[in-house]
Amino acid sequence: MAEVKEIKGRNGGNRRGMPRPKVENPGKLFKRIMGYVFKFYPIHMIVVMVCIFVTVFSSVQGTLFTKTLIDGYIQPMLDAKIADPAGFVPDYGPLLGAMARVAVFYALGIIAAYVQSRTMIFINQGTLKRLREELFTHMESLPIKYFDTHAHGDIMSIYTNDIDTLRQMISQSIPQLLNSAITIVSVLASMIVLSIPLTAVTLVMVGVMLFCSAKATKASGKNFVAQQKNIGALNGYIEEMMTGQKVVKVFNHEQESIEQFDKLNEELCESAFKANAYSGALGPINAQLGNTSYVICAMIGGAIALSNSVAVGFTVGALASFLTFNKSFSMPINQVSMQFNSIIMALAGAERIFKLLDEQPETDDGYVMLVDAEEKNGQVVEADHHTGHWAWKHYHKATDTTTYQPMEGDVTFNGVDFGYTDEKMVLHDIVLHALPGQKIAFVGSTGAGKTTITNLINRFYDIQDGKIRYDNININKIKKADLRRSLGIVLQDTHLFTGTVRDNIRYGKLGATDEEVIAAAKLANAHSFIKRLPEGYDTMLTGDGANLSQGQRQLLAIARAAIADPPVLILDEATSSIDTRTEKIVQDGMDKLMKGRTTFVIAHRLSTVRNSDCIIVLEQGRIVEQGTHDELIAKKQRYYHLYTGMKDESVTA
Repeated sequence: MAEVKEIKGRNGGNRRGMPRPKVENPGKLFKRIMGYVFKFYPIHMIVVMVCIFVTVFSSVQGTLFTKTLIDGYIQPMLDAKIADPAGFVPDYGPLLGAMARVAVFYALGIIAAYVQSRTMIFINQGTLKRLREELFTHMESLPIKYFDTHAHGDIMSIYTNDIDTLRQMISQSIPQLLNSAITIVSVLASMIVLSIPLTAVTLVMVGVMLFCSAKATKASGKNFVAQQKNIGALNGYIEEMMTGQKVVKVFNHEQESIEQFDKLNEELCESAFKANAYSGALGPINAQLGNTSYVICAMIGGAIALSNSVAVGFTVGALASFLTFNKSFSMPINQVSMQFNSIIMALAGAERIFKLLDEQPETDDGYVMLVDAEEKNGQVVEADHHTGHWAWKHYHKATDTTTYQPMEGDVTFNGVDFGYTDEKMVLHDIVLHALPGQKIAFVGSTGAGKTTITNLINRFYDIQDGKIRYDNININKIKKADLRRSLGIVLQDTHLFTGTVRDNIRYGKLGATDEEVIAAAKLANAHSFIKRLPEGYDTMLTGDGANLSQGQRQLLAIARAAIADPPVLILDEATSSIDTRTEKIVQDGMDKLMKGRTTFVIAHRLSTVRNSDCIIVLEQGRIVEQGTHDELIAKKQRYYHLYTGMKDESVTA
């Protein structure tokens, strides 16, 4: 294969020549962020703005006092001493009184700055807490499809890196912008009062600073956006490698993994370097331009003050105050230009955060609910405790009445077509009928559509055509939470949470007693190995149960389904990780668990489905055979060849 060389485009593209990502609608994003802040903390933000105003006002008053100090107190005392050296008696009382008044202003500024800092910390952490809560709550409402199409590490990066950029913006950038804006207006007004010509010189230099800032900010901004996206891609890859570390080592894929990591890391390094290089150069450039402005104003102002201070009204004291204002004027402009980079980076993070928040949640138009039921006076009624019996609760809006239909576990597929995308169908015209209490097995080659069918029963995905009925109720009319509550599912890939063994079993029924936990474990044949663990049922599991074998983890998953006591079971390769000897023991428990329940079983090990009421053979998303084990063996077609291991001559390559 010919080597594909990466090209750095002149259009500011990345190393593949693609345009660098940029923030869409930055103004809208900024407004949305501020909407979060002001929505929950309007009073606090008003306090912050008042404190900023007080801080700036006290600083400006202190600077203006320099003119009064020199012209009103120091200069008269010097003149008096020169005029009468022998009889001069200094009176420091008025000077000390004036300095005391200025000290009060500065004290108020210190208090206001402290209040502002503490208030912003409260606003910042509170806003991020609410945002994380909203992110997680919304994420829990998203369909399975979202997690199938997005790298988990990239999603994690939203909670960490992208949230952190908002932290910096809310806690630092926004207060700094408000402070700088008020400072610029106040200082500009004060400079105009002191000297219009020198103010004009200062504004010319400010124009040069803004021009340089705009250029640097534009160059760094697109790289900050690229940096955030590259961080997400790198985190996604690291998470993927950590999860698949055993596979990496089994296939000696370490070097290739390192090379791919280096490639992603290099892209992150490149975008981060460029972003911070432009951003880092901006501060020193503006600082030197500010110093240049200071020197020019000092030269011109000194000449004016010394040559014709009385006629012009520009004194040495006014010059001292103006030069301080000149320095104060360039400083907030420099700070604003620096904060723009942080804001752009925060907006890049916010764009990813709001993109997740704007993902369409899983829709649920169902109105039929599943409730515990009991029979009283020949009528099915709702019970306030678990009875082991279930009923579908229908509310009829037209008549304002509620009826209860006993749940039986009858599942029907009528001409179901399904595809993960509309362009490519995975299932074609699926027709099947599971009677209450029946055990239905799905067999077929990998990719035939077995797991997909079970994903449709619990509505992880919605079908394109056809109907799925549950006790003759279209499953679209059943609330998803109630539909899934009626299904006990043991997946091929088990997942255990950080917590005790007891807590992991109880995940299937949070209110279960210890006795119910032990009974479920015994039913799944997990009790004996649990008792051998260091702390028994109180043994802590971490890292998805890394301290257990795969078979033990699957036994806990079976126990979790058992404690839920669901009306319908879906077993997706539930015994695939259990050895043959253990499988026979577990199968007895599974048979007890399946008794009286409609059960769907997916198995590659065909010996586990021999006693099924109906075996459905799938090929390329179509049902090619169905019947009992004996019936299908007698036909000597696809199932027969799968079971005996003989080559099916009727299947072409």
